Amino acid sequence: MIKELDPVVLTEDMPAHGLRAGDVGYVVLIHVGGAGFEVEFTTLAGETISVVTTPAGAVRPVGPLEIAHARRVA
Repeated sequence: MIKELDPVVLTEDMPAHGLRAGDVGYVVLIHVGGAGFEVEFTTLAGETISVVTTPAGAVRPVGPLEIAHARRVA
């Protein structure tokens, strides 16, 4: 179960926000019944790239054997 402040992995590209599947963000708000989330995506230096509303199926919890991967943003 995803909770506020949990890290989550984006499961689909969101080009309008400069985001790609696999990007990691943090849940800042859970919509009623877990129907969706507000997720903040930041650079590794802490600069906010975007805060987006995602449906529940557009993110998943971070797995125990995953590692972060860096990429440049436009």
